[in-house]
Parts: sequence; structure tokens; C-alpha cells
Amino acid sequence: MALTITTLAERPEFAASLFEMDHTWQEFMLQDPIADLFYPLATTTHAGHVLVADDDAEPGRLVARACMTPFHSEGAELPDDGWDGVIRSGWLARERGTRPDAVSALEITVRRDLQGTGLSGRMLAAMRECAARLGYGELVAPVRPTMKHLEPHTPMAEYAFRTRADGLPHDAWLRVHVRAGGKIVKVAPRSMVVAGTPAEWRRWTGLPFDRSGPVEVPGALSPVHCDVEQDHAVYVEPNVWVSHPLT
Repeated sequence: MALTITTLAERPEFAASLFEMDHTWQEFMLQDPIADLFYPLATTTHAGHVLVADDDAEPGRLVARACMTPFHSEGAELPDDGWDGVIRSGWLARERGTRPDAVSALEITVRRDLQGTGLSGRMLAAMRECAARLGYGELVAPVRPTMKHLEPHTPMAEYAFRTRADGLPHDAWLRVHVRAGGKIVKVAPRSMVVAGTPAEWRRWTGLPFDRSGPVEVPGALSPVHCDVEQDHAVYVEPNVWVSHPLT
């Protein structure tokens, strides 16, 4: 597939359809409140950090997007709150007028009918190139391993560093990052937190959520902790920090 990949700032005509593309994200994954600090500004303030791709054979129809956020690290260790942490840090830097000194990937989303065609790897390469053009020496990513949901009870600290006989990561998406030049650094144990009532989780997942205890939710990387008596259920998602040196 011949793609044209640019920033949204270069192709603003994609702004209106950026989040209308058919995707495979589960509904509960769209409920993290920290996302509201980035996504409403994705088509304006962050347009230079958002990549869009269309097929040269069907120009004007979005096939994939990729989002990054600048944030302020001060050279500190990558945060345990991963995805939530870099979004919050980027928002605070903007509010305080602090110049960001780092950039993090947030997501790569490929149209549902094109899953498995290698587009994610091509978007990752474009992310690396874009981050380098913007003057960053490193792109970090709180990676959501694609096969971890098949083992929700396996600790991420064990899963993230599991390798195949050839030394590459067991997980397919982590392999893409390592092959692209990334290095697995550490686990972000509370990268994303989604809290709701059992009723809300029933609406998001179609599951009963009628008993207290861990609940396995399709697509979740770890069990959701449900407390019926206290009327809440909380999902704490671990991710894997990957560093991509760009110089």
C-alpha cells in the first residue's frame, strides 16, 4: 500500500474525521478522564504532533493516525503513571508556560479493515522521523502490548521481558518497537486508570459486574477490581516504557 503520511498541521482537512475512523478500541478504553487533557486539543494545539495517513489509491480517506504529546521531563526517570503521566505533564507545561523537553507517543490507530497489514510499523517509523524533525533526541512510548490481554493475570513485569528463542520480545507489538530501534526500559504499573460504577462498567462491557472481586474484561490487560458494596469498579492498566533514541 502506497501511503502519504504527514502531520495533521500539514493536512488540516483531516481534522473533522480524525476520530471518526473505524477502530478496534474497546469502549472502556475511551473512558480515561486524563485523555480529556489532550484529545480535545489534538486537532489544534497538537496538530504538529499528530500524524495522519491516507492511501494514494484512495486519497482523502484516513487509514491510520498516530498521536504524540510533548511533555516536561527534567531528565527524570520515566513515570510509573505512564500514559496518564505524560499527558498530565504536557498539559501542566502548557498551562504554566514551561517549555517541553521530551516527547511521548500516545497511540497508533489503524482502520479496522487494515489491521495486520503492517501499517502500525510504518506509522511508528513516521513518528520517529517526525519527533527527530521537531528536534527531539528521543521518542518514548508507554506501549500497550497487543497480546497481553490473553494473559490478564500475568504480571506485566514478567510479560514485558519475556523473549522468544531469537531474543526478540514475545509480544508482537513490542517486537515491532524493538525492531524499529526501541529499547524496553521498565514497566509503567499504573499507566492508565479507568474508574466507574458497576452500572457504568456494565454499559461499557456488557458484563454483569454483580459480584465483588476481580473481573476479566475482554481486551483488558489486567482484571478490573469490582467492589459492589462500595459501588465502584477500577481498572489500572500497566504499560511498558520503550525508549527510541533518535540521534
